[in-house]
Amino acid sequence: VQLQASGGGLVQAGGSLRLSCAASDSIFNWTDMGWYRQAPGNQRELVARVIRGGRTNYAESVKGRFTISRDIAKKTVYLQMNSLKPEDTAVYHCTGRDSWRREYWGQGTQVTVSS
Repeated sequence: VQLQASGGGLVQAGGSLRLSCAASDSIFNWTDMGWYRQAPGNQRELVARVIRGGRTNYAESVKGRFTISRDIAKKTVYLQMNSLKPEDTAVYHCTGRDSWRREYWGQGTQVTVSS
């Protein structure tokens, strides 16, 4: 299974972006899918995750601003990012684990927020 991330770009602080992560095969019954990010000099951190059944987890720094969702029919997971801040600047990677908990990673998409 391949994951294809898209939707990154350059936006001013306070703006919005929506990231998409399209899977090449069905994500029905996957254990979870999510987004990580890594800024230069920083460790990779979990941004948001949606678990089978629909429960979601968010990093404290993005709660209330970011929303993760999935469209199983379209085999796609989204990350709606609102009220973006310069500290959200990073490469965002999508990831997922199938029902066997095998882990997959997509390529990164750059998000740059200017002040």
